[in-house]
Amino acid sequence: MTIQRSMLKKLAFSTFLLTLPLNAAFAADPAVAERVKATLAAQGVDISWTGVSGDDSNVVLQGVAVKPAAEKEALPIGDVKLEGVTEANGGFEIATVSTSAFERTKDGVTLNLSPFVIHDMKVPAEGSTDPLGSLMMYKSAELSNMTVKVGDKTAFSMDGLAVQVTPPADGKAMDFTANTEKFNADLTLVDDPKSKEAIEALGYQNISGTISMAGTWQPSDGKMELSKYDIAVDNAGTLGMTFDLGGYTVDFIKSMQAMQKQLAAQPEGADNSAQGMAMLGLLQQLSFNGASVRFDDDSLTGKVLDYVGKQQGMSGKDIANQAKAIVPFGMAQLNNPELTAEVSAAVNKFLDDPKSLEISAEPPASVPFALIMAGAMSNPLDLPKTLGVKVKANED
Repeated sequence: MTIQRSMLKKLAFSTFLLTLPLNAAFAADPAVAERVKATLAAQGVDISWTGVSGDDSNVVLQGVAVKPAAEKEALPIGDVKLEGVTEANGGFEIATVSTSAFERTKDGVTLNLSPFVIHDMKVPAEGSTDPLGSLMMYKSAELSNMTVKVGDKTAFSMDGLAVQVTPPADGKAMDFTANTEKFNADLTLVDDPKSKEAIEALGYQNISGTISMAGTWQPSDGKMELSKYDIAVDNAGTLGMTFDLGGYTVDFIKSMQAMQKQLAAQPEGADNSAQGMAMLGLLQQLSFNGASVRFDDDSLTGKVLDYVGKQQGMSGKDIANQAKAIVPFGMAQLNNPELTAEVSAAVNKFLDDPKSLEISAEPPASVPFALIMAGAMSNPLDLPKTLGVKVKANED
């Protein structure tokens, strides 16, 4: 599909903005509004509005616009309702925050969002000593529908996004989940000839499925674990990813936001090499604990093998046998006989009976990003050993 990447980026980012717990306690008191505005500015988000109506407990912000540090222009998102606003220990609690329905069109691509609704939002008091004192937390949120259209055709739609958050308390980590009821994508809009041919041959002109995610975050030590991120496509399969990082602290987040703000302030064409090096230095505060990518087959593998075989005048089984023979030669370049044998065995097992194939990295101890980056530059062939890379097939 020929769509400008910049437009897709902006539309995706627009969606992200509307899922942020932004604009929390804008009571009619200007001091409160200015304090929250300052808090968001410290997080790299500038916000403005054209007017405020209502009373201290129910507020409507009119003509709201937000501008993240990485963006050049503010994004108008319309009115935002704040219902059930109460003061709490110098901060604020809001029963419900809801945006207006949103529509944005550019270069023939239109994004439509139903109102995004956030429940039980807390805005910490100024100067709070809480580890999350600079962030605004909420317990749940939902978005009924999101639609992306190209011209008059719906390219993508998503229904029933629901987010649940258990804020950190008493030293425990924050838990979060996010799920969708369904998504649909129209792949007939893809205009690359080869891709279009493959899509039609595989029978995936229109696909549907679900997305689900779960994880934890411990602000005190920055341990961030995404324990589940599954994209399931009906009659194809499920792609699942996980990762486990250390060092993703509130201070790290603030430093990243400040760095993004500096980069955004640079004029077009300016030399950003110094900021780039600083960003790499900042990333070295993180550590790698583990990650995985897993595919659970639901008929996709057989269809792909048959399609490739047909292109070469062969059967799908012949293509599978060719793949089995090629894998050991490709893996030999890593000079890691143990991993080569493991990958070959897993691929053979999967191709004989396609159920699941998983690649994981499980180092015996946390690995600093600095060590990973140094290894990638000096001796990349040793990285699989450093990260504890494993491959397995047809296992739970």
